[in-house]
Amino acid sequence: MAFKKLAYNIGKILLGVFLFVFLVAIITLTKVDRSPIEDQDFYKKTFSDLEKLQLQGSETSVWFAGWGKSNMTPDEPVELVGYAPRGNYEFVQDSSFVKALTLGNGETTVAWLSYELLIVHPHLAKEIQTAIREQSLPIDQVIFTATHTHAGMGGYMPGPLGELAFGGYQEETVKLIVNKTLTALNQALATQDSTTIQYKKVDASEFVANRFVKEDPIEPSIRQIIFTKKSGEKATFFTYSAHATILSSKFMGLSGDYPYYLMNDLENGDFDFAMFAAGTVGSHRPLASGNSPEEVQEYAHLLDSVMQIKMTYYATLHTNRIETGTLPIALREPHLRISDNLRIRPWLFNYLLGDTNVHFDITLIGNTLMIASSGEISGVFFASWEKQAKEHGLNLMITTFNGGYMGYITPDKYYDQKFHEVREMNWYGPGNGKYYDDLIRKIINKVGQ
Repeated sequence: MAFKKLAYNIGKILLGVFLFVFLVAIITLTKVDRSPIEDQDFYKKTFSDLEKLQLQGSETSVWFAGWGKSNMTPDEPVELVGYAPRGNYEFVQDSSFVKALTLGNGETTVAWLSYELLIVHPHLAKEIQTAIREQSLPIDQVIFTATHTHAGMGGYMPGPLGELAFGGYQEETVKLIVNKTLTALNQALATQDSTTIQYKKVDASEFVANRFVKEDPIEPSIRQIIFTKKSGEKATFFTYSAHATILSSKFMGLSGDYPYYLMNDLENGDFDFAMFAAGTVGSHRPLASGNSPEEVQEYAHLLDSVMQIKMTYYATLHTNRIETGTLPIALREPHLRISDNLRIRPWLFNYLLGDTNVHFDITLIGNTLMIASSGEISGVFFASWEKQAKEHGLNLMITTFNGGYMGYITPDKYYDQKFHEVREMNWYGPGNGKYYDDLIRKIINKVGQ
């Protein structure tokens, strides 16, 4: 009798646990939506918005460029961001900077802001934009980017997931970054002078690989815009697709990884100022000899050498035209998956991550088309986009971390593979590869008309 009673009580407990787990699953999980993306209302809306988008700008007879930078290293250690949570940095391997580059033609002015951070979080971008407006700085478009170092500082990402995995949120850290941004930006505006502009492309294929499918295409090029003032001072804005992930996840120092050392090499050589912007880093890894700070520097030195001695393409921009626009991108419901066909519900995703501010910033400098993305676009797409751009007489540069973040954009054939880019980090479901491919092709055609 006692045994039956015990079994009955255990059964009730197990039933209660089962019902609780079942209820939690019903509340928090749902199925992956695999319906064709081109049939979705959000897809049609974004393309309708793109069709209506009119780039704004001007064409004159002169270029003006200026640049500045400011050290934003905190006085006291904060949490490292990149890989898994690992606590505060224990030492400063190299200081963290924000860099500003402004370009104008007397009527229209754009500014690029590059941070030695993992990403530019939407909240941080909003705070910076507000500060720029409050100072009434004469800038028509601000384009954010980051080096995407995985050994950078945290403290600027609000929300539960930011607290759990991305260094939390500290108001003083955000204020520090905002103030240092204004310092760099005001310096850039104050030093503007007439300039010439060249576009340069360098093959650096021996230093980057597809980190998931070895045989798949890569984006192998370092793409540069070179500014030369009448004083002889020179600056370069450049992109590369290799992730800034050479330093080990066990490394406990604050560092900008290889982009920091590459910019230093350039500034110790032919340039007075160098700004790195992460390119189409999705699916791409650096081919370095090891993961120590010395081997990071060696990798940077090799890239610097390649940039000096190799040149795939070089041209002067003769048309002093600047055009700008922003395209908000509507998306499928969030698809943060826990298995092949199960995802957390949108309300939970939105609670964990908050606003993702997904958009494209579109900038035309002469015949160089620059697209700044909120997603980590895979370089697998790039060759076909560049071919299309060339048909329209355009140079193409794509950067990431533009003040929004939506995870990875990878070819749809990867979606059901066991890669972290398409499981944990592809946040908006199947079909995004086609979606972004279609969008960028449409942008190239629109600008090239």
